[in-house]
Amino acid sequence: MIGEPAAQSVDHVALLPAYVAALTAVAVLLVDLFAARRAATVATATAGAVAVGVAASVALGRPTRATFCGTPSGVPGEDGFACSYVADHRAALVALLFAALTVGVLALSAPTLRARAVPVGEYCFLLACSMTGGVVLGAAGDLITLIVAVETLTLPLYVLVGLHRQRVASAESAVSFFVVSVVATAVALLGAALLYAAYGAVHLDLLAGASGLAEPAGPAGTVVGGSADGQARLARVGLVLLLTGLAFKVAAVPLHAWAPKTYDGAPLPVAAYLSTASKLGGVVAIVAVVAEGLTPQLATSGPVLAVLAVATMTVGNLVALRQRRMVRLLAWSSIAQAGYILVPLAAAAGLAGRGVEERAVAVAAVFAYTVFFVVLELAAFAAVVALRPAAGDGGTIAEYAGAARRRPWVGAALVFALIGLAGLPPGLAGLFAKVAVVRSLLVGGAGVLALVVAANAVLGLVYYLRVSATLYARPAVMPSDDGAPAWPVAVALAVATIVAVVIGFAPQVVFDVVAG
Repeated sequence: MIGEPAAQSVDHVALLPAYVAALTAVAVLLVDLFAARRAATVATATAGAVAVGVAASVALGRPTRATFCGTPSGVPGEDGFACSYVADHRAALVALLFAALTVGVLALSAPTLRARAVPVGEYCFLLACSMTGGVVLGAAGDLITLIVAVETLTLPLYVLVGLHRQRVASAESAVSFFVVSVVATAVALLGAALLYAAYGAVHLDLLAGASGLAEPAGPAGTVVGGSADGQARLARVGLVLLLTGLAFKVAAVPLHAWAPKTYDGAPLPVAAYLSTASKLGGVVAIVAVVAEGLTPQLATSGPVLAVLAVATMTVGNLVALRQRRMVRLLAWSSIAQAGYILVPLAAAAGLAGRGVEERAVAVAAVFAYTVFFVVLELAAFAAVVALRPAAGDGGTIAEYAGAARRRPWVGAALVFALIGLAGLPPGLAGLFAKVAVVRSLLVGGAGVLALVVAANAVLGLVYYLRVSATLYARPAVMPSDDGAPAWPVAVALAVATIVAVVIGFAPQVVFDVVAG
């Protein structure tokens, strides 16, 4: 009957990767309950993550599918048709990355799980839940789905950080992480609520067309603030709050202080997941809001992102120079890397040309840099796990003196990852990532930001090269070698290093996949 909401049909094919990820979490719980064997539980979680990757890989070459679609009021025939879940090329790529990171982190967790430092069932279940949030995040078509997916990705991490049974620092890190994250989530929700009040819509497609409304109205059909100017001011405030809340996920300044303490207190595999998967989720959410949803507010988001990016890369590099612990150095390094990731969006969004071409180049640069970063960062953490005792922490940088002499291949892999993060040959993946960022800035006409990126890259060389030199330094007393790393750790390190080498020699493959 006309005037009544139409029944929605659910596209289960579009939801297949999310289904597989959620079923993986349930299967892990059941296997741990009835089998109660560590190997069976880990195998179930690994097989589920691989299945998610396979489903995402199949979707990469398929046409876009969408589900949970309708008009804002639910009445058929009205303008403003949009979908809450869009399984496009980028969603498949994001799901594939989260699946690969989950498999890698499970491999790095082998020594920790074998030492019974964390409960196996809970650990694998929480990782699977976080992976599910990441898979849904890539396909989010509205602000509600996006924020719920981000929280589904993040909530299990609070527990994972504090799951180490023998370290008080782990519990302290979890509490600080939780408190700051709750505040950031509240800020993001407030921003989303203000945007809904301003535009009367939460779907990204509808928000992208909001600038075409002559007199944008609130949900009740009244103009917010009595005028379009009042609506625009409300939308700007909402956008700033939303970006500020999402900036927490990538540990952007000023919402960055949680990262070093949390990384250092968490089990090493969890720190690796935080540094890669959590940052990937934040980047996906910010790109969805800035480049796809709120294009009418580019003049506001551009300066906000520029300030966040410059402050993040500068503060991250400066503080990393003073670090004496390995994981804290990697944490501050990842904060600086977040600045490099965000800066192309700032150029395309508000500081230069605001055409479609500039935004396309910026988004491609952001995702390409993110792919290069997560591969190199995972390789660096894999090498740290291989060099440290089972269930141990990251230790001080001085403890790594001569590590490359004792274990040449592991040391070489760590040096390669660090050099890649610095953007120097032979770490070609990191070099091309920096080139992609600078190119996007020049295309957008933001030469000043390109100079800031170059200056920060030089600053980062100092601590990356210092750690690399320490690995080959001759220690006063050569410590005893604890033997070869666990084979899952060795495999994860080898695969991450090989992938970094391959994409370094064929970077265009990454850009082609990202661009779709």
